Amino acid sequence: MWFLAQAGSEGAGSAWQALLTFIQSAAALLGQGLVKLCNLLLPAGRSLGEDMVLPLGYLGLLTAVLLLFDLIAAARRVIWVVVGIGWLLLILRIVLWALGVQ
Repeated sequence: MWFLAQAGSEGAGSAWQALLTFIQSAAALLGQGLVKLCNLLLPAGRSLGEDMVLPLGYLGLLTAVLLLFDLIAAARRVIWVVVGIGWLLLILRIVLWALGVQ
């Protein structure tokens, strides 16, 4: 990460700490939302405790990262197909131009 290299040794520690604090906060926020969602779906009188907030939050973050990487991989495949079709059409146009067909 470029910002860590520029920050120096003391700044790098605080940058890592800020990053980890952000991840912890995001996991807690996502976990609270997931616990509320689960409590809506559970039968009356049953609810998840606050001890499930962080595990659900971290698992939710990992799932979101995995989905993001999967979407990026799918987008790469689509882009390669579009580029391949573009090359084929360009080559076809050059061949037809060389043969005098317009």
